[in-house]
Amino acid sequence: MPDRGGGPTGPRIRVGRPSRRVRTLLMTLGVLAVLGMAFTMFAGFWTDWLWYRSVNYSSVFTTTLWTKIGLFFVFGLLMAVAVGFNIWLAHRLRPPLSAMSMEQQSLDRYRMGIAPYKKWLLLGITSLVGLIAGASASGQWRTWLMWVNGVSFNQKDPQFHLDVSFYAFDLPWYRFLLGFGFAAAILSVIAAALTHYLYGGLRVTSPGARATSAATGHLSVLLGIFVALKAVAYWLDRYGLAVKSSDFKATDAWTGLRYVDANAYLPAKTILFCIAVICALLFFATLWRRTWQLPVIGFGLMVLSAILIGGLYPAIVQKFQVQPNEQAKEAPYVAKNLKATRDAYGINDAKVSEYAGKAATTDKTKLREDVDNTASIRVMDPNIVSPTFQQLQQMRNYYAFPTNLDVDRYSKDGKDQDTVIGLRELNLNGIPKNNWINDHFRYTHGYGVVAAKGTTADAEGRPVFTESDLPSKGDLGSYQQRIYYGEKTTTYSIVGGPQKEIDYSDDSGEKTYSYGDKSGVNLSNPVNRAAYAVAFNEPQILYSGAIGDGSRILYNRTPKQRVEAVAPWLTIDGDAYPAVVDGKIQWIVDAYTTTNGYPYASRTTLGDTTADSLTATNNSRAVVAQQNQVNYIRNSVKATVDAYTGKVELYQWDTQDPVLKTWMKAFPGTVEPKGDISKSLMSHLRYPQDLFKVQRELLTRYHVEDANTFLSGSEVWQVPDDPTNKTGDAVPPYYLSMKMPDQSSQAFSLTTTFTPNGRDNLSAFMTVDAEAGTSDYGKIRILKLPTSTTVNGPKQVQSQFNSEQDIAESIRLLQGGDSEVEYGNLLTVPLDGGLLYVEPVYVRGGGLKYPLLRKVLVTYGGNTAFEDTLDQALNKVFGAEGSTTEPPDEGEDTTTPPPTSSNPTVQAALNDAQKAFDAGQEALKKGDWQAYGTAQEDLEDALRRAEEAQAAADKTGSRPSPSGSPSGSPSPSRSPDSG
Repeated sequence: MPDRGGGPTGPRIRVGRPSRRVRTLLMTLGVLAVLGMAFTMFAGFWTDWLWYRSVNYSSVFTTTLWTKIGLFFVFGLLMAVAVGFNIWLAHRLRPPLSAMSMEQQSLDRYRMGIAPYKKWLLLGITSLVGLIAGASASGQWRTWLMWVNGVSFNQKDPQFHLDVSFYAFDLPWYRFLLGFGFAAAILSVIAAALTHYLYGGLRVTSPGARATSAATGHLSVLLGIFVALKAVAYWLDRYGLAVKSSDFKATDAWTGLRYVDANAYLPAKTILFCIAVICALLFFATLWRRTWQLPVIGFGLMVLSAILIGGLYPAIVQKFQVQPNEQAKEAPYVAKNLKATRDAYGINDAKVSEYAGKAATTDKTKLREDVDNTASIRVMDPNIVSPTFQQLQQMRNYYAFPTNLDVDRYSKDGKDQDTVIGLRELNLNGIPKNNWINDHFRYTHGYGVVAAKGTTADAEGRPVFTESDLPSKGDLGSYQQRIYYGEKTTTYSIVGGPQKEIDYSDDSGEKTYSYGDKSGVNLSNPVNRAAYAVAFNEPQILYSGAIGDGSRILYNRTPKQRVEAVAPWLTIDGDAYPAVVDGKIQWIVDAYTTTNGYPYASRTTLGDTTADSLTATNNSRAVVAQQNQVNYIRNSVKATVDAYTGKVELYQWDTQDPVLKTWMKAFPGTVEPKGDISKSLMSHLRYPQDLFKVQRELLTRYHVEDANTFLSGSEVWQVPDDPTNKTGDAVPPYYLSMKMPDQSSQAFSLTTTFTPNGRDNLSAFMTVDAEAGTSDYGKIRILKLPTSTTVNGPKQVQSQFNSEQDIAESIRLLQGGDSEVEYGNLLTVPLDGGLLYVEPVYVRGGGLKYPLLRKVLVTYGGNTAFEDTLDQALNKVFGAEGSTTEPPDEGEDTTTPPPTSSNPTVQAALNDAQKAFDAGQEALKKGDWQAYGTAQEDLEDALRRAEEAQAAADKTGSRPSPSGSPSGSPSPSRSPDSG
């Protein structure tokens, strides 16, 4: 019989499972995806391990790793157990029957839906909260290591008389535990409440009781635990007042108790602690009373007390007790803050001396002589002359110098010389052709040190190099010149394998080299190659023929990057600087230990405090801070990084620092004792700039020791803006060899100036002895100017320079055409009660576009000079043009105008002599010995004519006039080779 049913007839389409081939393909793809993700994670871990092992700091990697793993599993498991147990308990305490209501009928569908998956759902929820909690806890590895290894400060806070280590090491860990407890309690309450509601233990709209007795007891205990934790929080808050930040008109970073804290907040926290304990007991009592009436009343009273006692009462005390007589009320607490802050930042021994601000003697000749004894005035500004180094000493486009060079001291003939120094580092942007082989195999390193005298320029305004050329040669002797690790070396290189590297080029052609040290990670292992191919997202590492036996990969190559990696608990100074030490180029890196838990010490923000006009234009000079907000800092570690091998050495510098001792316990064997610092290395260590900048910022307020003066704010200073540029940022500190009034000889120092708050006149001058290994190292001296008289500050001095008509006209002429004028560092030198300001002026002219020293600005006691050389400017300021000075260094501009004569014949001959001398000097520079010989003959002839004319004038009774060879000219008998 035909089918008479309705609907169309025809072929039926079956929707079934995918074929076995498709399922196999999908499964294979899934497995490959999982394996790919797993290997990616493994590659990151494995390459990190290989790198730490290559630098011999594997203990840092393992200690950090195991600490993170331990915290992850312990606290992840605790959170999972806490939440999972309360879900299980709520399910176990569910009522046997649910009320027949619309609410429960709706919930029945959900209960039936999840019934087959209850165990999996419980496992999923607990795993999720456990993973989140574990990941959060693993980030507290520093807090854990500091707590478990904490060393005593042997110094107690003035309020609770607890050791500072309690606040620095213990309190942060207790606060983490408390926060974890709150999170566990809140999640448990939420999870238990939802479970009770789902299974009928809690009802919202159903008739009858809103909660079963079992649900009431369960949730009451959890709420009791939460309130008990709140009681603990109130108790810890009492100690937290000692390190609490608060706004205060005397300083915006006040830390510690004030009057209202000690007399209102402290007793309020104690009262609230007691109330919270009672309230927690009331919640626990519901296990027997089975009612929330008393706990709810207690909780309400606790909240009301927190508002009235913890908020309103302190406000009343502040309004009616403190404000009417604030200075008297706050003075004792300000005194504690003053002492703690000065101790925490190492400025407690800063010596403040009164300074007149004007010269004590009128003998200008003596003042001129005193200048050379007082300071080695640096006219080569390391922040200006880098393009000059680049132009004159780059040699190849694939070399470059850092934007800001460094100042160091090198000894020659037993005399220290302030030296501007830079390394000829690799610059990949300048290689002829960029490709993977060139970028990572052939161009791998820089070459050589370039150094110049800091106090001298040659006749053309160029640096007088003491180490130059390629390969470099000069005063530094023999050393390993190849630079594989440097500030500009930010990419990886693969060295030591079959592919030769470009070493350097000279007149004979290109030299090749193969790296001979064991630095870096060996790529002979195929697993290592695969891991780095994944980690660096570069598959060619896996199969390139340029990699073979002996190939090693170098990365993490900047000095600050390496020190930060091997000591992740240190804050790194923004300026790593190179030095030639024992035949090696060593990068020297200053590192700090910090904490924000020093009681009563005011906090500072490192990123803001260490910013100046240099960091504004060069981000690489910014401090690498593990903790940006701090209220304790020590330059506890001096680190070195070998420019050839990359070897990192950490030396204990501050042997008394408890924070460093704590980290040395946590990472034993990573920091070497101070006694291991060699004498040659010690001679190049210096006081770090970032620490100095932090200290000078604090000393704008904390140079006073009297609490009433501090509160009045009448002695607040500020760091002036850099007057030599228009960034509006603070003037950087300057290294300078100089002698302070209480010193018998010059010392390598770091200097800065202060102005009154909101004004431009000078209020103080500050130095710190920067030469390591000396008895006065780290001694801070402050010369305080009188408030009754006005002494020009840096901005006013610069304005005075620019406003003088003759100087302004000279600068306008220097800027003619396409030339640009750049002002160098404005140096301040105390001299005989007054202040000497010196500023080099550079000109970028013509097509060269690199700065040359053209003029020097000098002012002292209201007298200003703008001359070609420092000596000329000093002579003019002190009215000593005819005075003699020490013989100039080789290459220094020594030419002076020829003597004049009232006899026209003599004067004409002298002018011809000067022209012949200038022509000879120009020929000497060009190496044109024929022209030089001709000029010498002309010079000899002109001098002979001048002598004859002068003799004739003397016979006729004419007035004698100066005669002789032009100053600085060679004798006619001098051979060309002697030039």
